[in-house]
Amino acid sequence: MNPTVLADTESLRSYPRGGPRAVVMTMGGLHRGHADLFDAARRLVGADGQSLATIFVNPLQFGPGEDLERYPRTFASDLEICAGHEVDAVFAPSVAEMYGEESPGMSTGITVDPGDLGAVWEGSVRPGHFRGVLTVVLKLLNLIQPDFAVFGEKDYQQLVLVRRMVQALNLPVEIVGVPTAREEDGLALSSRNVYLSSEDRSLAAAIPRALSAGQDEAATGATASEIVARTRFVLADAGVTPDYVVITDPDLVAAPPSGPARLLLAAHVGGVHLLDNAAMVLGEARTDTGR
Repeated sequence: MNPTVLADTESLRSYPRGGPRAVVMTMGGLHRGHADLFDAARRLVGADGQSLATIFVNPLQFGPGEDLERYPRTFASDLEICAGHEVDAVFAPSVAEMYGEESPGMSTGITVDPGDLGAVWEGSVRPGHFRGVLTVVLKLLNLIQPDFAVFGEKDYQQLVLVRRMVQALNLPVEIVGVPTAREEDGLALSSRNVYLSSEDRSLAAAIPRALSAGQDEAATGATASEIVARTRFVLADAGVTPDYVVITDPDLVAAPPSGPARLLLAAHVGGVHLLDNAAMVLGEARTDTGR
């Protein structure tokens, strides 16, 4: 069954509620990774609950010179994917519907400050990005009032910041992370992958290889600095210059000497900004690494 399309906040507010509600927020250009999120949303609410998706290319999270105008807009095929994964309704507002007729977020000047974590790594490469992300996420959570909001782990810094915002503002919603969907060679699925030429697509495969090398290094009991160095070496050997490579704990506070950690990296390949991450455990050498 095709999902109900809701184009404005009035129709969204009047959409009848039935059972628990989950939402997956997207900018469209949907792919198998989004399908995994829709499937996770359906599992969370069950057959009698509601799974909603949003499709909104949010101008507030794009900086000057970024790809706002050329970001993939594939609404018809997006709806087909939603229909194939039991999405009940799609909220697809206009920019004016979300922000009014003036520049996004400028009519009142009120936005969500992401704090210090919003200014490092991805926030340093894309200044103001997380202010735009958190502002639109908060607006959508207020409008949809879900019990669950499902996000992919590929945008790991975003996931952590959304969780921090929900906790700080006492929002009654559970944020659920879903593992990254990947191509056969390990490249994380992204709507922006369509920008890659065939040559750049081959080059981009160095990113998951570098993450895998970092995980292998961690499995030997290596330190965080050694893991970062190994990851950077694999990227450099392929001719990829990273925007950042960092190890931190799962909450993105600091790199622990031992225990669960996260390796995050981003790089521009052929002018396309690609980011990825991998979980690992520091300080525990395994005997099954094959090294």
